[in-house]
Amino acid sequence: MRNIVHRHLGKMVAGTAIAVAGTAVMVAVTLPGTAGADDSGTRSGRSVPQEAGAAGAGAAGAGGRAVTPGVVEAAPAEGQQGEGRDPLTDDELRRVEKIALSRQLFRSSESVDGERGPERLTVDLAEPEADEAGRPDAPRRADVTFYDYRDDTLVTRTVDLGTGKVVHTDTQHGVQPPLSRAEKAEAAALLIADPLGAGLKADYKDATGKALTSPDQLQLSGAVYRAAPGAQPAVLDTCGEHRCVRLFPKVKNGPWVDARSLVIDLSARKVARLGH
Repeated sequence: MRNIVHRHLGKMVAGTAIAVAGTAVMVAVTLPGTAGADDSGTRSGRSVPQEAGAAGAGAAGAGGRAVTPGVVEAAPAEGQQGEGRDPLTDDELRRVEKIALSRQLFRSSESVDGERGPERLTVDLAEPEADEAGRPDAPRRADVTFYDYRDDTLVTRTVDLGTGKVVHTDTQHGVQPPLSRAEKAEAAALLIADPLGAGLKADYKDATGKALTSPDQLQLSGAVYRAAPGAQPAVLDTCGEHRCVRLFPKVKNGPWVDARSLVIDLSARKVARLGH
C-alpha cells in the first residue's frame, strides 16, 4: 500500500505542474482587455476601475448609451409545505423524521455507534398509489428509512404529510441500501482503531507527515459488502445479513489509499481482510 501512495504522489506532482502551465496559457489567451495593457491593467485577474469620463466614453462608443448593471434576484422563500410532487421542503423533512421516529422505535432500536435509536438513512417523497396517479388532490406522503443495528432490520415508515400520521410500516432483513455518511465515518473509526488499519495509518503518515487519528482527516467513499462463498474468511460469512462496508479512503487534498482488501462489519464491529 505504501508503494501505491508514493506512485500516486509522483503522478500528482507531475499533473499539478502540467495543470499550472495549462492555466497560465489559458489566462494569457482568454482574459479580456489584456491586449496592449500595461502593468496597471488586469495582471491579478481583477478589473481596474476607470475614471468616470473614460468609462462613459467607452460605453457611448460601444453602443451609444450607458449599459444598465445586472441585478441578481434572491431565490424565492421556501414554503413550509410543498404541493403535489414537489420535492420535500426542509420543514417537511424535519417534521416527517420526527413523526416516523416514534418513542417505541427509539427505545427498542440501536444506531451504528451503539446509541439508542435507529440509524436514519433516507427521507424521500413516496410514490403515489396506483389509483392516485395524476390526481391533483392525491395525498402527499414521505418514506423514512432507518437501520436498526440491534437486530439488523431495515425499517421503512410512510408518513402522510396532510394528517401527520404514520400510515404504513415495513420491516425487512437482509436488505442493504446505500450507506449513510455517519456509517462510513463509523467504519473508518473502527478501521483506524483496529490492528488491520496499520497500513492505512502508515500511508497517511507518508502522504502528510501527520498521524491519522480521526475519520474527519479523510474523504470517505464506501460500498456495502455482501458475502461471496469462498471469497472471504468465515468471520465475514454473515455480511449481507450484517451491515458490512468496503471503504475507499482518500487523503484530503491528497492521494487515494488502497483499502479494498479490508471489510468492516458494522453490526459486529469487527474488521477482516479478504482472502486472496
